[in-house]
Amino acid sequence: MIRRTKIVVAMSGGVDSSVAAALLKEQGYEVIGVMLRLWSEPGKEESNRCCTPESVVLARRAAAQLDIPFYVLDAKDGFRATVVQTFIDGYCRGETPNPCLECNRKMRWTFLLEHAQALGADLMATGHYAQLDHDPTGKVRLLRAADLSKDQSYVLHVLNQDQLRRTVFPLGVYAKTEVRSLASRHGLPMATRHDSQDLCFLAGGDYRDFLRRHGPQILIPGLIVDTAGGALGEHNGLANYTIGQRKGLHVPSPVPLYVIRKEVRENRLVVGEQRELGTNSLMTGEVNWLAGEPMPEPFRAQVKTRYTAAERHAVVTPLEGGRRVRIEFDEKQRDVTPGQAAVFYVENVVLGGGIIQ
Repeated sequence: MIRRTKIVVAMSGGVDSSVAAALLKEQGYEVIGVMLRLWSEPGKEESNRCCTPESVVLARRAAAQLDIPFYVLDAKDGFRATVVQTFIDGYCRGETPNPCLECNRKMRWTFLLEHAQALGADLMATGHYAQLDHDPTGKVRLLRAADLSKDQSYVLHVLNQDQLRRTVFPLGVYAKTEVRSLASRHGLPMATRHDSQDLCFLAGGDYRDFLRRHGPQILIPGLIVDTAGGALGEHNGLANYTIGQRKGLHVPSPVPLYVIRKEVRENRLVVGEQRELGTNSLMTGEVNWLAGEPMPEPFRAQVKTRYTAAERHAVVTPLEGGRRVRIEFDEKQRDVTPGQAAVFYVENVVLGGGIIQ
């Protein structure tokens, strides 16, 4: 008897992961649904969008509808220790972190992938909008999704070749409208459920309130200064501000002022006019090259500096044997923010990325 390929699907109770499971079941794979139970603040379990009791019920109903096994894995402690703590630590350093990167790296493609292998699965699938293919040498390449408005390749740049070889993205060729139609066709209970853009562990709240509860040492008042160092007022904690922010500064000025940078050591918020905002270059921390080895020479690429940003043309120069890179943009970029990732593409292929320093 020929053994069918076994795939674990990371299910969340949402439409995307449920349709991914439905498509794979329809294609003849042996599918297992697995949901991660993530950490929530005590008393806010009903609001954590990734794994509320309602989400678990929906995921279980979808698995029953598809006639596939379904398991829930307790990942609360690991999620709190890695993803949530990294988020808090980033703000302590004056950064604006993207916790989805750490969640993909540590929870989905380490913790969950290891459990998938323990279940005897050959592959793991998620509902991310991205595509995979192979280059002429046989290495797996990560590509943008066909629906660029839903493309999630930015938050997947943390993966390596071994992880990519074990991964399937069934939704990469579909538009979101098609995915909802597929959900309806398969009778899935979340076909019309709205997407959420909030960070899951914030439980629908504001990140500033979360930091007040879990990192109050971050929110220490200090001076607001202009780019020449002149005092203009007082801020109420650097974590309350983002690069390029205009509103909420409460500094009297005849011209609009924007957040230019944060000086963490001095606990100062530097503001200036719009013409002073932005940069032509940036440096990253350690780069993850998806092919497994760095580009040997400087190269031209399109670079995204945050998930919602448009790609911008730049020259990427590998440094320290490719451990880090310097990126020089063709035009000045307004909202380059330490803690976010700079991810570089050549055409539709993700070459790599690193955290902006």
